This record gives sequence, structure tokens and C-alpha cells, in this order.
Amino acid sequence: MHQLFFRLNRINILQMNIRKPFLLAFSGAILVGCASPLSKIASASPDVVPDMLPKQTEKISDDQLKVWPHKDLTSFPGIGLSGAYELLKGIKTSNKVVVGVIDSGVDINHEDLKNVIWVNPNEIPNNNIDDDKNGYVDDIHGWNFLGDINQENMELTRIYKSGDKGNPDYQRAKTEYEKQYEEAFAEKEYFEQLNQMVLSADDILKKELKKDKYTSDDVAKIQTTDNMLAQYVEFMQQLLERVGDSEAIKEELKGALNHYSTKLNYYLNLEFSPRKDILKDDENDFSKIGYGNNNVIGPDLEGSLHGTHVAGIISAQRANNVGMDGVADNVAIMAVRAVPDGDEYDKDIALAIRYAVDNGAKVINTSFGKGFSPHKDKVYEAIKYAASKDVLIVNAAGNDSKDIDVEQTYPNDEVELKEISDNFLTVGALNYEFNDKLIASFSNYGKRNVDVFAPGVKIWATAPGNSYKFLQGTSMASPEVAGLAALIRSYFPNLTASQVKKVIMQSGVTPKLQVYVGETEDRKKVDFSELSSAGTMVNARNAVILAAKMSQGKKK
Repeated sequence: MHQLFFRLNRINILQMNIRKPFLLAFSGAILVGCASPLSKIASASPDVVPDMLPKQTEKISDDQLKVWPHKDLTSFPGIGLSGAYELLKGIKTSNKVVVGVIDSGVDINHEDLKNVIWVNPNEIPNNNIDDDKNGYVDDIHGWNFLGDINQENMELTRIYKSGDKGNPDYQRAKTEYEKQYEEAFAEKEYFEQLNQMVLSADDILKKELKKDKYTSDDVAKIQTTDNMLAQYVEFMQQLLERVGDSEAIKEELKGALNHYSTKLNYYLNLEFSPRKDILKDDENDFSKIGYGNNNVIGPDLEGSLHGTHVAGIISAQRANNVGMDGVADNVAIMAVRAVPDGDEYDKDIALAIRYAVDNGAKVINTSFGKGFSPHKDKVYEAIKYAASKDVLIVNAAGNDSKDIDVEQTYPNDEVELKEISDNFLTVGALNYEFNDKLIASFSNYGKRNVDVFAPGVKIWATAPGNSYKFLQGTSMASPEVAGLAALIRSYFPNLTASQVKKVIMQSGVTPKLQVYVGETEDRKKVDFSELSSAGTMVNARNAVILAAKMSQGKKK
């Protein structure tokens, strides 16, 4: 039964520099002079991790989980957002910051997003003319590099089916493909059998309880001498105690079956080639741009879930008594659709970064990743181009429970153990428990290649069709930090992308904890400070204090 929940937890995720500079930065003398807003902020005392960590002694409610990422350190390992805004009250003006969301699409009509969507000021809507001469026709709210594509192969599938044995990645891709195909086939069979068992038990228990939806408490009341019924009770009781109610169990299993069916039908299907058949674009020809269309939602509204959720975390409209509040309060979301259900193409990502940069984004969020990158050089060039234009890229570390100093994921900013730029910030995911489970079990980590950690478990945010949903992953941690970066760039516009990265890394807090990493039964404990470059979890209030100090210093 433990293995079942390990598997289900993986489905939920797949469906989806040091402490010292921080202390030095805050210990420097402050030249106050007249008490300007900046000097008042700069002189504030930073947040610190309490000696006695807060403990959740009672079950955490959904209402608490909906807001935990923004809480301060007295209750949850949140980013302390309200404290940041309290400090910022003294600054009367802020600049609107454009944030590029390179993702699966964004529901730009969502009630909590429609007022924060970027509008291209140099393009006339629906006239079928490239008014601003940027190579993209009628790109009013961004661009869709995928056109009408929803699903795609994994990159390892594309490399394997190319048959190019001269490719240095071919053998590794072939080995990984065969392993993943065998696992996906076996897991699909397992969940099909389990689903049949659940449906049979559910049918009997619904009749026994005379209700369609039931909980562990309901089933515990069944008294029987019937051996078959007793077995059904014991079987379902184990599931109900962990999942919640009978409908939730069926939803979990439906999600698992859908995941493995999708993996076999699309991700690992050697006969599936949507780019050639639908988009009719050559992924190896980087000179051709303008392919795709301007439908930034995508062909299927539900397919925009991931990007819509990310956009809401960054900047769902604040203080409007609707839904939820994003991190940043003066942002325009530029929707750039380049991430399918499957693996993204390097060409689309490189062009998406350049598109966002050329059209005014100052922060870009990249909540995606893969293990193979045939044109990584082109993506590196795009990252360096963003750096040359003073644009910060905030990137998700990935959800494979692995050390990405050892096993690289793409995109990244490291070539031969050296950073190629100083504008790329990679984020791991935190759990809401302030204990040895602080690091999300699925989160990647790495002393060189992960920079900071931020909330990424049970994150409540916008979903397509004016709805809201809990999702989890480093995909959710990254936009928490992208939102903070946008907030800093909005209120402290004289800071560069590189300086904003330093502010976020050096202003975090380091709990003196040993934490579990990974999901296996033999997982180890490691000092929290050893799992990222900064060794910190992000703190918005401290970031504002340090940003004020840096900004004040630049003005002198």
C-alpha cells in the first residue's frame, strides 16, 4: 500500500550565494541622513528563522493552505509577503514591470488575470498586419509558438526515433526510452487492475452505506461477518485514511491512468509527430520565426492550466476581493506559449526568450525542464541575450528528486562548471511543514545549480475558466520568486537583473535544520544550507530591505 501512495504522489507532481553575504549585507552601516522612504526601509530589522520552529499540531485547513506561501516565519515557511508590502507603503510610486510567462498558455480572460495581461502598444488587433515589424502578426498579448499543438513527444523519444547513432546523446536516449516505456506500460497495467478493484469495492460499499460518497469514518462503522465485505472494508479503509473520501480515490486513479495513457500515446509514441503534421515547422531551422499564432490560451482552454496557475502566482490581481492575491502588484503578464504536454523544443524556448526580451519583459519565468537538449547552445545564447538586455530569468529546478549538480536538467546556465551569465535564478520547492520535511520530496536540489528554495507544495492559484486549484511542483515555486523579482524591479527600478538576483539570494533565511531529500524509503537527511547555492529560502521582507540598501547606495 505504501508503494501505491508513492506512485500516486509522483503522478500529482508529473501532472506537473551563501548565508555569509546575507549577513554582511545586513550588518553594513547605514547612512541615514534625512529619513527618506528608502533609508527607513533599509534600517528595518530583517526577519530571522525563530529558534523554536513553529509546529502544526492540528490538521491544516484548506483555508490556511490557500495562503501559506505568503505567510511569515512565525507560522509557516512562507515568504513574508505582508511584511514586504508594509515596508513598501513609504514608496509612493512603482513602475509597471512586464513578466514573460513562457509556459503552456495563459487564460487571459480569467477574472483574476484579465486586468494584469500585457497589451502590445505597437500592434493593432486583428488587422493581419505585423504593425510593429517584430516578425509576429497581431501579437496583442504575446505569442503561441506551438500553434494548435497540445501533446508532444519527450525529447528522448525524438532523439531515439531520429536513428542518428552519431548523436552523442543517442545511446543514452535509447536506454532511457526503453526504460521509461517498460515502466509506463507496467504502471498503466497496475493502475488499471487497482482501478477495477476500487470500482468493485466501491459498488458494494455504496450499497451497504446507502450513499454515493463516503469517508474512512463511514466505513469504520460497518460491522459484518461476510468475509468478502470485510475484505472490501479493509482494502478501502487503507485508501480512505490517506486520500480522504471515495470520490477523491477515484479521481486520483483517473489521474494516474490518464498520465500513463498520455505517456504511452504521446510522450513515448514513435509514430507521433505533431510538429511536422500540424505546425509544419523545422525545429532545426532557427532562422525561421513567426510560425504559430497569436492565440496565447492555446487550442484547448484546459491545456492552459499550468501557465494560468503560474501567472496567478506571480500577479493575480491583488486586493480585488476575487480569488487570490498574486505576489506582485504592478505587473503585466506577457503570455508566451511554448511548452506542450510533453517536452518543449529548444527552438521554441530560445525564440520565446528572445521574443519576451525584445517586447519589454524585465522578468521571465520558465517553469519547465527536460533531461536532453539537442540545441542547448541556442538556448544559452538566448539566456545571454536576455542578460545583455538586463532581463532576469527565474527557472524551476525540476521535480525528479535528484541532485542536478550530478544529473543536469535543461534549461540551465552552467557550461563546463561555469555560469554563462548572472541573470538566471533556479528555484527548488519547499513544503509547508517547518521540520525535516521542509524540502518538497519531489524537488531537485544542488549546491551549484539550485540557487534558492520557495513554497511549492499545495499552492492555490488561478485555473482556466475563472476557477482556482491546488497544484504543486517547482513550477509553482519559481513564480513565487518571479513575482518577488517583479516586485523589486517595480519599486527599485535602478537595480539591474544581476543585482535583483543577488538581493533574492542574499536576503533569504537559513533554518538550522537537517532535512530529507528525495522520495525513496532510504532517503537521507542533509543540512538545509547544503541544498542550494545560497543555502536559503526566499524572504520577501528581507529582500525589500536589502533592495532598499542597494538602491540607496546606487543613488549616492
